Amino acid sequence: MKRILVLGGGASGILAAIAAAEESRGEARVTLIEQNPKVGKKLLATGNGRCNLDNRDPAPGHYFTSDRKRLEEMLKAIERLNLERWFEDHGLITRSDEAGRVYPYSNQASDFVDLLSLWLKRAGVQVQTGCRVKGLERGRNCWQLTLESGRVIPADAVICAMGGKAGPQFGTDGFSYGFAWQQGCRYEPIYPCLVPLKCRKDQVADLSGVRVKAAASLWEGENRLAGEEGEIQFTDYGLSGIAVMNLSGYFVPGREHRALSIRLDLFPHMSEEELTALLQRRVSLMSQTDAAGFMTGLLQRRVGLAVWKAAGLGSTDRKISALKQQCWQKLAHGLKNWEFNGLSPKEWKLAQTTGGGVRLSLLDPESFRALDHDGLYFVGESVDCAGQCGGFNLHWAFGSGILAGRDCGRI
Repeated sequence: MKRILVLGGGASGILAAIAAAEESRGEARVTLIEQNPKVGKKLLATGNGRCNLDNRDPAPGHYFTSDRKRLEEMLKAIERLNLERWFEDHGLITRSDEAGRVYPYSNQASDFVDLLSLWLKRAGVQVQTGCRVKGLERGRNCWQLTLESGRVIPADAVICAMGGKAGPQFGTDGFSYGFAWQQGCRYEPIYPCLVPLKCRKDQVADLSGVRVKAAASLWEGENRLAGEEGEIQFTDYGLSGIAVMNLSGYFVPGREHRALSIRLDLFPHMSEEELTALLQRRVSLMSQTDAAGFMTGLLQRRVGLAVWKAAGLGSTDRKISALKQQCWQKLAHGLKNWEFNGLSPKEWKLAQTTGGGVRLSLLDPESFRALDHDGLYFVGESVDCAGQCGGFNLHWAFGSGILAGRDCGRI
């Protein structure tokens, strides 16, 4: 009987194990090895406890990788699976929102994890928790997996789904990359992705806890790299929120982060000229007020005063009637180009996923099998693909897991 080991009880590992067992139709013994006491621990936190498990528009532009051509091939292979249909065929009913984010119909991540456990049992997967992997070697006729306990487990195929380094509080520690290196598989440098960004503290002084809707763009000097629109959250160290976290994927190792800046456009649906005219019309209404009074009705008070200062308009105590005409054009420019620099990603604990990983060129795009290693697969967060917020990472994790599981489950 063929022996299949799946290392890691997260999203990709669980579905890899289920797919392998189902594909083999009882002709393979599938064992899932997990270091935590239970499988699916990180899944419980996804989508703020609702489990944003997929997205209906998983285009390559929603992902970060160093090998976009191979990524496109792999995403097409996952697309052919039809994940929503796969879930439906296994008994999960889903719902989606206007942004294409897919959730369990119950909106409960715990329900989904319970279903995964049921599917594992139904497929006949042997789940062994509390087991830490130490190393893997290729023997004469099979793979030999060694656990930290000293136990050695033989296998005909091994699927590495041990995750990345993001969220160490969920038991992830980046072990999979050293594990891949042991097998001669090179990987792209890893970095925290979907993570808040630190900036100069004087730029966010007195703004902690404030949220605004804005368009955020990332710049390298005067070269615009990317843009996102959504809610921005100010913290005592810098910027957070989905729009900012999506931009964090550009903070790859080797890039000079000090040259990067984020600009916020607080009025993205108005041109600078239109905004200047709006501000000038307010002068007659607010001529006897100060900066705080003038910004009332436009922005939250602390935000308005921070932009006023950042735009270089001087004291916030002067009456509006004392300001010159060109000040309104200057303020309009500041409202549409509020700049933050001195940027760097926060620590791994706050990251939702890992950038970098096992090179895609080393894997078969249809099965995620390591091309130079018979019976060895790498899936999910362990490989060089990181998605934006919105279900893209789980789309990748589930899809890669199923493809690898089906391939090694074929007898």
